[in-house]
This record gives sequence, C-alpha cells and structure tokens, in this order.
Amino acid sequence: MDRELSIGALAKRSGATPPTIRYYEQIGLVRRAERRDGGHRTYGDADLQRLTFIRRCRELGFPIEQVRSLIELLENGGDRSCLDARDLARQNLNVVRTKLDELKALEADLAKLVSDCDAACASGPSPNCVILEDLAQTRQKSCCGPKAA
Repeated sequence: MDRELSIGALAKRSGATPPTIRYYEQIGLVRRAERRDGGHRTYGDADLQRLTFIRRCRELGFPIEQVRSLIELLENGGDRSCLDARDLARQNLNVVRTKLDELKALEADLAKLVSDCDAACASGPSPNCVILEDLAQTRQKSCCGPKAA
C-alpha cells in the first residue's frame, strides 16, 4: 500500500462521505479496508483512485450497476472497453434526455398554474384559488405520466 489513509482522510480527498465509503464497501464497489489494531479502516492510493472514479460516475448520473460495469471495463476491458463505455454513457444520456423532457413538461404545467393564478388574482386575493382547484381535479395523465395515488 502506497500510503495509509483513514476513512476521514479518504473522504476528504475523494469528496465522498464516510457513510458513502462504508456503503460502497458493503456493496462491493470498493474493497474492504485493511484494519489497524484498534479496528480503524485504512486505505491506500488505489482506493482513492477507485473512489474518485466512482464519485465521478455517480456525479454523471450512472446507476450503481452501470458503475460496476464501468469499473469492470476500467480493470479488464481489453480492446472493447472504449466502445462498451460509450454504450453505457449513451444509455445514461438517453435517460437524462428523457428526464429533461419530463422536467420541461413539468415546468410548462407549473408556469401555466402560476400564470392562471396571476390572471385570476390580479384584483387581489380570492377565496377560490385556481392552483388549489386545479390540483384537486382528477386527471388521467399529468405532464410526466400517470399521477401517483
């Protein structure tokens, strides 16, 4: 091991929190830490690099299973690793674009509610709130799919 880092030092240097590091250990994304006599975890530079890679993947919205796949490609990818990584990134990009479309529709719905309220309340407060009335109406489908029960 190049150097011993405590979980706190690893957290500070990687940008992850100690509970997140322990969780990643638990699910096998990072190796189980070595233990000192007092039971304190110790990590090395390889752990810092792995954790930094994972954190960056998570910042980009990759789900845990895709992070696992990307780690596998990083460590054992061979000739196809770049193409496989691109395919995973493309899948994630499609998910992000779908979420953006849903958020744009949500934005339009909320903007309409605010606009309707501005128009209805132009002369001052009213006992009949157009936003509350709209929210109370039963609809089959909202901007982003079926309404939750």
